[in-house]
Amino acid sequence: MPKRSEEMLMDLWLSLLLVWITCVLSVSMTPIIGQSKSTQTGGSAVVASGVGEGQRLLSRAKRGWVWNQMFVLEEFSGPDPILVGRLHTDKVDNDTARYSLAGEGAGTIFAINEKTGDIHAMKRLDREEKAEYTLTAKVTNGITGQLLEPMTEFIIKVQDINDNAPKFTEGPYHAAVEEMSAVGTSVITVTATDADDPVYGNSAKLVYSILEGQPYFSVDPNSATIRIALHGMDREMREDYQVVIQAKDMGGHMGGLSGTTTVSITLQDINDNPPKFSKSLYEFVIPEDLPLGKEGGKVKANDRDIGENAKSTYSIIEGDDQGVFEIITNATTQEGILQLRKPLDYESKRNYTLKVEATNIRSEPRSNGPFKDTATVKIVVEDSDEPPVFSKPMYLLEVDENAPINKIIGTVTARDPDATGSPIRYFIDRHTDLERQFNINVDNGRITLAKPLDRETDMWHNITVTATEVRNHSQISRAVVAIRVMDINDNAPEFATEYEAFLCENGKPGQVRKEDFY
Repeated sequence: MPKRSEEMLMDLWLSLLLVWITCVLSVSMTPIIGQSKSTQTGGSAVVASGVGEGQRLLSRAKRGWVWNQMFVLEEFSGPDPILVGRLHTDKVDNDTARYSLAGEGAGTIFAINEKTGDIHAMKRLDREEKAEYTLTAKVTNGITGQLLEPMTEFIIKVQDINDNAPKFTEGPYHAAVEEMSAVGTSVITVTATDADDPVYGNSAKLVYSILEGQPYFSVDPNSATIRIALHGMDREMREDYQVVIQAKDMGGHMGGLSGTTTVSITLQDINDNPPKFSKSLYEFVIPEDLPLGKEGGKVKANDRDIGENAKSTYSIIEGDDQGVFEIITNATTQEGILQLRKPLDYESKRNYTLKVEATNIRSEPRSNGPFKDTATVKIVVEDSDEPPVFSKPMYLLEVDENAPINKIIGTVTARDPDATGSPIRYFIDRHTDLERQFNINVDNGRITLAKPLDRETDMWHNITVTATEVRNHSQISRAVVAIRVMDINDNAPEFATEYEAFLCENGKPGQVRKEDFY
């Protein structure tokens, strides 16, 4: 028979033996009830025989039974009431002594044979419901009713058997531990309780074991602390684990009762994976007229981590000495957005080769870097149909006020910046030349005089000239032409008013009379 079974049988036999000894000793011994509790726990009692005072003979009756404490096994369910113990006195003949009980359970749970003093448990007892009962014993003369002994209080203790399985009252449990934690790292402690007596025997001595969850986790058999048992547990490979823990009483030996609980364990992410571009080469075609700050292309570096550990920033580390481009991070999609900081010019530079880098925002000391990755971005600039470009934003021309009709005043020039080089046509915006005093040659931009000019009437004329591509009339540019009319000596002097003069008839040559002028 296994060792644990032997221990259980031994406990049972000891309990029954104790009950038997109690019964036998109660018959053979004559203890005296009326002694105080301090003297009832052992030793001998002194009994007086019936002689005169001063001639009293003393004899000793050795006690073999403790009055103030009895035991009864819990959960006993035999066909007859179980004998707990016996009350007895030798002061009178046993036939005349009458025994009675008072206190907890007297008459309901415990009954006493008034003649013999035998105490029986009438009901099945549960130590976990009530562990002990306090009662009072009384013995009287059955004829006279005289109290033979002082009333004595004693305790009946319910002796434990292993009738309660361990329970995890707080389960199921949830716990989290960082991935890549070292072997032996504590995850969580789970505790079971056993309602059996923790003092008597091994009924409440628990031993813990792991039923499910190996080889990833282990449990300390005494403290019930769950720990990491496998090196290099990677969240990116597996994130969630279900662990089943068993608590077994009787010190874990065979025949003990057990209870189980489930622990859900989640591996928490650490930054142990670098960002990785989905491809090593990206190619974009960007029109040269793309506005500044607008998206020209997107790149993406993926990270197997999650949350903050997966966030990266992007930068251009090579190929953009002039600072034409910038790359920003979309916080939602974690994409790198390529956009312009300066305008593109197809005619100046038609392609770029950039090297971009993605770098994790967070770093993890326990993991080996680098936490970055690079990719190549090739950009082809696409030619756009741009409007003509004047040689000057504003022209200043001069013309004499008496210049003849059709005189060339000056010339404006514009060119098509596109590689195709479309011919240009020139026109005067007549909203700026309502008198139609000027004309322009549509092919070469020469401005001529259409009507005579008078500086004394208008000193300046401001007109707007447009340049239009022949191949695309929608591509139009404008330039302001300021024409200054130059003065010539084309007006004789004039008096501001008419004057009358009076001369004296006798006046002398050269004589002037100022007062005569008015």
